[in-house]
Amino acid sequence: MHTLVQACLRGVPPEVEAIAREEGLTSHAAARAVARGRIVIPANPARPHRICAIGEGCRVRVNVNIGTSGARCDEDLEVEKAKAALREGADTLMDLSTGGDLARIRRRILELDVPVGTVPIYEAVRRAGSAADVDADLLFSVIREHCKQGVDFLTLHCGVNREALESLRADPRTMGVVSRGGAFHVAMMAATGEENPLYAEYDYLLEILAEHDVVASLGDGMRPGALVDAGRLAKTTEYLALGHLAKRALAAGVQRMIEGPGHIPADQIGYNVRTIKELTDGAPLYLLGPLVTDVAPGYDHVVGAIGGVIAAMNGADFLCMVSPAEHLALPDVRDIVEGTRVAKVAAHIGSLSRGAGQTKNREIRMAEARRSLDWEKQFEAALIPDEARRIHERDGVIETCSMCGDLCAIKMVREILPVPEERMEP
Repeated sequence: MHTLVQACLRGVPPEVEAIAREEGLTSHAAARAVARGRIVIPANPARPHRICAIGEGCRVRVNVNIGTSGARCDEDLEVEKAKAALREGADTLMDLSTGGDLARIRRRILELDVPVGTVPIYEAVRRAGSAADVDADLLFSVIREHCKQGVDFLTLHCGVNREALESLRADPRTMGVVSRGGAFHVAMMAATGEENPLYAEYDYLLEILAEHDVVASLGDGMRPGALVDAGRLAKTTEYLALGHLAKRALAAGVQRMIEGPGHIPADQIGYNVRTIKELTDGAPLYLLGPLVTDVAPGYDHVVGAIGGVIAAMNGADFLCMVSPAEHLALPDVRDIVEGTRVAKVAAHIGSLSRGAGQTKNREIRMAEARRSLDWEKQFEAALIPDEARRIHERDGVIETCSMCGDLCAIKMVREILPVPEERMEP
């Protein structure tokens, strides 16, 4: 069986034809981008589901994390959260479960019609009892099981190697390691004195991923977890490792994307995104946030959206939803809904900055609907139509909004000013 990357070197596979139509690309341009590693399509052949493209020339996509914890383990709640995220427009889901029957929870999430990602080290630690007791055989066994079950992309902390750990020791950070997966690998290396098996046996890992055509999401285990740590050495050391690993994956026919860059001041986002893109030859970039301040708990979904827009303007491709519960608690359904909505808005703004014709057309439709005071068309163009309708109608159904009423500027001057020609993209 050939991987999608290898298939795109010979022609245009059907799934690439499909995403090309959806994204407004030519089929051959889309196939070249997949072959060059600039676009990934998470679509494990073991499980049919709707697909999406992530990367160069595509709209900015949104992932939503769900999953149980040891402190709060309710499988039905996690499925409800997953379905709520999909109703709100999530493009992918990640199951980060660490409590309960992990395989059964994963099977239930995989029944949904959406690309799904996981973090195999979480299950390996649960099986072993502690991170220090995880060995290579167990970790690779779990990875293979996830691939066989139909998981489409795996977060793999391959860049958390001994060099990165030494960088962390040489240039200490206030928050140390905040990535759960990164911390597990640090604990493994500290306990054994040996290299991270995902780095030491990377070629074997690529064989597994190629066999199942699963996307490697190269995890940012050394991402800074506080603004005060943004300039420390460990992050950059990991960037360099991920650059080499990204090239090796593509050479093996494995699709890959890069995760990063953590908590970073707004003025440093552009530099970090462009650096990652350059080191990885334009691999799709998947990020949580970035979070541009540490002092807004309860509103970190807004903080992440601000960082996400700046990142997308500089080339980031895939935004992971941040919920209002970030840093505080396991998200509930309301947190998932609110976080997904805000992330979707950020992704739309990011797509606009990339010149995506469909997003521009939506803006034009909204402008025309507002000029006509056509509320139904305004709701159709809205990213979150139910909420827009709820707010508008709470003061009764009127021609204008209740803020301006009969003093509506649009109503007063629309007969005076000419209507511009339509500017819809082809």
